[in-house]
Amino acid sequence: MTITLETERLILRPPMATDLDAWAAFMADPESQKHLGGVQERPIAWRSLCIMAGAWQIDGFAMFSVIEKASGRWIGRVGPWRPEGWPGPEVGWSLVRDAWGKGYATEGATAAIDWAFEHLGWSDVIHCIVPENVNSQKVAQRLGSRWLRKSRLPAPINIDTELWGQSRGDWRARRR
Repeated sequence: MTITLETERLILRPPMATDLDAWAAFMADPESQKHLGGVQERPIAWRSLCIMAGAWQIDGFAMFSVIEKASGRWIGRVGPWRPEGWPGPEVGWSLVRDAWGKGYATEGATAAIDWAFEHLGWSDVIHCIVPENVNSQKVAQRLGSRWLRKSRLPAPINIDTELWGQSRGDWRARRR
């Protein structure tokens, strides 16, 4: 895939095999994974990386790997996501711990939402956030999203979540 988005401080590109070490370390961190279903051992992390790469091939979109421009290192994933049975077209984010609190989630999600509305033709966007994840709720609010309703993610995840989101019209009005 040749799709690459750039922001002031980030490069967003489809996941690659070279992301595995950083991806696996991120998936093994209990604090980073607290609201994402728990830690994953390296073989499972490899599978989740391949799921994202496969979704790019099958659907033409999935979460981007996030590369910090200043260091060139992989710091997380952000972007559009809509697997079978998902409650709606999502733009999500999850970053390594030392990238928290720098505005990277908002910066990357903004670029991803712009891209999803423009290139994927989405009419709305959601963010699946567990009720305890106050930091992601704050990111959603900074993006202009609002709490919509409770939901449940499909198997094999099977967790209760809250949906935050907004319409393309609301997004565009806010971005003007």
